[in-house]
Amino acid sequence: MTKGVLLLRFKKFFFVIALLLMVLVVVDEPIKRVDAETVDVYVVQPGDSLWMISRSYQIGLSEIIEANPQIRNPDLIYPGDEINVPLKTEVKSIENEVIRLTNNYREQNGLEPLDHDWQLSRVARYKSADMRDKNYFSHQSPTYGSPFDMIENFNVSYRRAAENIAAGQRSAEAVVESWMNSPGHRQNILNPDMTHIGVGYAEGGSRSTYWTQMFIEK
Repeated sequence: MTKGVLLLRFKKFFFVIALLLMVLVVVDEPIKRVDAETVDVYVVQPGDSLWMISRSYQIGLSEIIEANPQIRNPDLIYPGDEINVPLKTEVKSIENEVIRLTNNYREQNGLEPLDHDWQLSRVARYKSADMRDKNYFSHQSPTYGSPFDMIENFNVSYRRAAENIAAGQRSAEAVVESWMNSPGHRQNILNPDMTHIGVGYAEGGSRSTYWTQMFIEK
């Protein structure tokens, strides 16, 4: 079994307008496991910085620093240095499928598709991993606080935000279907005011899979 909750907050007024608790029965079927992480080796060019490399690959700066323990000072890299860049190809493929399915439902309901914000997906990925690692299932993280605080602390700007979470679903199709079958989660997905989406997926833990959908209006 899994349960999901959702919240929506206007940044200006700081209040919750929707809260829903749902329980879903997940069919027991094999989980498609994510393979070992693919890493690209980037050779530093004149004028490069780790921040520029991070933006180019759409990978968080802290993840690049973590993947390169040989770099003593992240502010000092030199032409010819080799930088390991974790691509997260398998995880991103699953997350992108959630985004594609979500936008399909929006288009079927006469709404504009949401733009994928890679930085927001990074936040959502950290949230899913945190739920797995800290063995909890809630919008309120013992590590990052509320989803709204978390988004702000990761330096993602927004006017309003919403979050859907789920756990135990075996595929992108299953998790999007479960959210669409829940009125409150469906409301977040079909909110005409939202403009951007980020999705985070993590495997392991007591529920096997963890999913986070974050929506923002910029």
